Amino acid sequence: MAWFDKRWKTTQIPAEEALPGRAEAILMPRPHFVTGASLTEIKPGEEVIIFALGCFWGAERIFWEAKGVVSTAVGYAGGHTPNATYQEVCSGGTGHTEAVRVVYDPARISLEELLKIFWESHDPTQGMRQGNDVGTQYRSAVYWTTDAQKDVVLASADMYAHALDKAGRGAPTTELAQVGPFYYAEDEHQQYLAKNPAGYCGIDGTGVVCPLAPPIG
Repeated sequence: MAWFDKRWKTTQIPAEEALPGRAEAILMPRPHFVTGASLTEIKPGEEVIIFALGCFWGAERIFWEAKGVVSTAVGYAGGHTPNATYQEVCSGGTGHTEAVRVVYDPARISLEELLKIFWESHDPTQGMRQGNDVGTQYRSAVYWTTDAQKDVVLASADMYAHALDKAGRGAPTTELAQVGPFYYAEDEHQQYLAKNPAGYCGIDGTGVVCPLAPPIG
């Protein structure tokens, strides 16, 4: 491990103490291993949203399998260290969470439908962990890229908090914010479960359904 301070395992590190990172990108542009689409380009009419819901290996597969999703890529977001490595992120020294960059066609799948997948595929009440995976890199997050997305994300978060409360679950700890820098992860992590079908996937939801319309009453 390149760096470790147990203080930052479950508390996000402040910028002034984060690892410095590097100027060079970790990943060179290449096609998506499953779909053949670009990992970096966005065509006219397409939109981008960033999700974090635990280990990004299983999280990415959930989204590339969704009809209307054009491309996915895993990387690091929400932290401080430019072009961090996987080891650095796992150390807690970057402040990043493991994230999935989703490029989608809103004519084929709505942001509300993507958020439904997001909420139902993990437990957003666990803080700096998902199940047995403990660390700041496993925290739940949504990073919107447009003002219109922001409105949809906040409305969806309110609806799912209501659904969790009715089910007797805890309040969501999901980070909801305007997107900042997204740093692509190393090539071996991109579309990991397509390359390694028996690989680890810790994704697991609460069983609480996310409504697509405001609850009545």
